[in-house]
Amino acid sequence: MALGRAHSVAVAGVDGVLVEIEADLGQGLPGVHIVGLPDTALQESRDRVRAAVTNSGETWPSRRTTLALSPATLPKVGSVYDLALACAVLCAAGSVPQAPLAGAVLLGELALDGRLRPVRGVLPALLAARNAGWARAVVPADSLAEASLVHGIEVLGARRLLDVLVWARGFGDLLVPGPCVLPPEEDLVDLGDVVGQGEARWAVEVAAAGAHHLLLTGPPGTGKTMLAQRLPGLLPPLGEQDALEVTAIHSVAGLLTAERPLISRPAFVAPHHTSSVTALVGGGSGWARPGAVSRAHRGVLFLDECPEFGSRALEALRTPIEDGEVRIARRDGVARYPARFQLVLAANPCPCAPPRETECVCPPTARRRYLGRLSGPLLDRVDLRVRMRPLASAALTDATAEDSAAVRARVATAREAAALRWAEHGWRTNAEVPGPALRQRFRLGRAALVPLERALRTGDVTARGADRALRVAWTLSDLVGATAPGREQVGAALEFRDRRSV
Repeated sequence: MALGRAHSVAVAGVDGVLVEIEADLGQGLPGVHIVGLPDTALQESRDRVRAAVTNSGETWPSRRTTLALSPATLPKVGSVYDLALACAVLCAAGSVPQAPLAGAVLLGELALDGRLRPVRGVLPALLAARNAGWARAVVPADSLAEASLVHGIEVLGARRLLDVLVWARGFGDLLVPGPCVLPPEEDLVDLGDVVGQGEARWAVEVAAAGAHHLLLTGPPGTGKTMLAQRLPGLLPPLGEQDALEVTAIHSVAGLLTAERPLISRPAFVAPHHTSSVTALVGGGSGWARPGAVSRAHRGVLFLDECPEFGSRALEALRTPIEDGEVRIARRDGVARYPARFQLVLAANPCPCAPPRETECVCPPTARRRYLGRLSGPLLDRVDLRVRMRPLASAALTDATAEDSAAVRARVATAREAAALRWAEHGWRTNAEVPGPALRQRFRLGRAALVPLERALRTGDVTARGADRALRVAWTLSDLVGATAPGREQVGAALEFRDRRSV
């Protein structure tokens, strides 16, 4: 009996699991059999791998070949195992020594002529391999830039299967990643482009400082979309850990490029209002792929014309807003994707949406039904709500609006104050602080809570709304440099939640 081994990584969501691949050359009619819950793409790898091996000048063993992928109970998805399968078979045939393969994980899809093609999920796969104690990884050359982001593991690249075989036999070297030089970021749109709308500009600043959710309502042309597009430019750059987490999601989604392998700025994701539940939260057949909420992780998810979205799609946002992640069960298992985003909703006041409200032809029932598509439970999770008005003629010629740089500086100062205050508890922004902690451990003075207690007695806010108002109050105090919110900040936070603004 001839037996060969190689190792690869299965990516489930953004988590990786090491997979051992065993190749057994036994008695019987020649053929290739793959066991270990392979999907269709992996089943088809039998023909890809065999053609790649023979077209690379190697001899495919003319014996019964059994390929076992362990853990056997874990579904195996995709073509990432092609390189490891080929090396395991050639190792079993005695063409390749086992020692070099024993200390490396192999990732890559094989073309029929032996070329190595890039695959999705290289970054999370290497993070899992490093955390499991592996010291070396071999990836396609086109994935070297992405793979070089993982420190603590030696990364080698190859353009063809033959390059890997020559390296394993000790007669050549593989490619090593060069320095990761990112191209300059494109200039972001500036907040100074938005004229007038002082209240809405202030709400956007508060949202950026505390990572709060925001709803903008108003007639067309008042600047709702412009303000939403400028929110990412007010947010600080992603830290190293956040950047790797966001990049891993984009890697699994297949959105990374060799020119920009690292996502270092908060993303801005704006799906169309015809998007399905699957497009928003993730899904698909077999293994679930990340949706818009995960691609917007640590960034901004903007839903323009939000009442036009399907009710099921909007209600699906409630769980990721609360949990900061999505868990999607499909045939091949449960995928987990981070989804801690800032939600920005924009809506017209009615279906006809005239420039001036006096020109509206919608009956009152149509107006109520239109914004009624935003359910109470969803709106209760939105911290800031602003009603925007048409611009006066003087606002169009006003050149005194602050630019993004000035606002970004205040946002950075407020975020630093919040991060320092919550550091020992593991929270980074005011929006992440649990309600019980705000009501008990960090309870405000009785005088400051008077407006909130009155709102609770009259039913103007729910218990969840009260917690969210407290988070906004802490952000308002950070923006003015106070050590804790007072009655003024609590009252201002409640005004942002006034349902009459919708």
